[in-house]
Amino acid sequence: MPKISAVVSAYNEEKNIDRCLRSLKFVDEIIFVDNQSVDNTFKIAKKYTDKVYSQKNDPQNIDIQKNFGFDKVSNDWILSLDADEEVSSELAEEIKSVIKNSKDASGYWIPRKNFMFGKWISENTGWYPDYQLRLFKKGKGKYESKHVHEDLKLGGHTEKLSSYIIHHNYESIAQFVNKIMIYAPNEAEEYIKNGYKFSYYDAIRFPVDDFLKWFFSRKGYKDGFHGLMLSFLMAFYHFLVFAFIWEKKGFVERNGENFLSEVEDEFKRNGRDINYWIRKEKLENIKNPFKKNIEKIRGKIKI
Repeated sequence: MPKISAVVSAYNEEKNIDRCLRSLKFVDEIIFVDNQSVDNTFKIAKKYTDKVYSQKNDPQNIDIQKNFGFDKVSNDWILSLDADEEVSSELAEEIKSVIKNSKDASGYWIPRKNFMFGKWISENTGWYPDYQLRLFKKGKGKYESKHVHEDLKLGGHTEKLSSYIIHHNYESIAQFVNKIMIYAPNEAEEYIKNGYKFSYYDAIRFPVDDFLKWFFSRKGYKDGFHGLMLSFLMAFYHFLVFAFIWEKKGFVERNGENFLSEVEDEFKRNGRDINYWIRKEKLENIKNPFKKNIEKIRGKIKI
């Protein structure tokens, strides 16, 4: 039977790493890449494997550090896992089964359950199945870019598994803010590299459009208050992206006698968008055809 090597890269993850590595008891080898943690991460990892390596700390390139681990594996298959993730028992069994019977596939996409602020955020907000390319044949996959959370580049045919990784994503607001302060400057830089044309209106449009996407289009409201708060937090993230673009552009100024009116017009436009989405989602949730038609008529004549 083919053997599996798990590769984990981490920095200051003493609260998570024991849970992560404990879920990997079914693999044949664990390669752990520590990014010069200053807590007990390194010490805890040594309890599970003697193949613990220390690499220069670079919080923005933790995914890239996994390439170092990929080069160290000695088995046929690689399972890549983050420190705040764990393998479900069902997934462990499915992985053992698919690599035993795999013929054409070079890699497998694995669904991921994201737990945020103590709750599983379901498909309502687009956070599930959140497929991740994490299981692949040795020599087939690597990270190529220098930015956080880059996709794994893999050569060959891929398939999907049905069992899931458990992701303990954000457990506090401080953790969320700390992470986006790493991601947002990188995304701002990508906007500029791709020819983004600076617009003052985007200070409003970036966050509002993102809120509409997460709360209405992806139906975050079905996750209740968690969905509302996550939608606001994601909107705040994209506001920060714009703020970093502004910073990189040298804090360009915009004023004038029409400035307040222009801002007012932009808020009015966004208000219309919000009203549209509220009406649309309310109509979708009305099951009675007669009541639904009445609401459509009321909307048209603005009762």
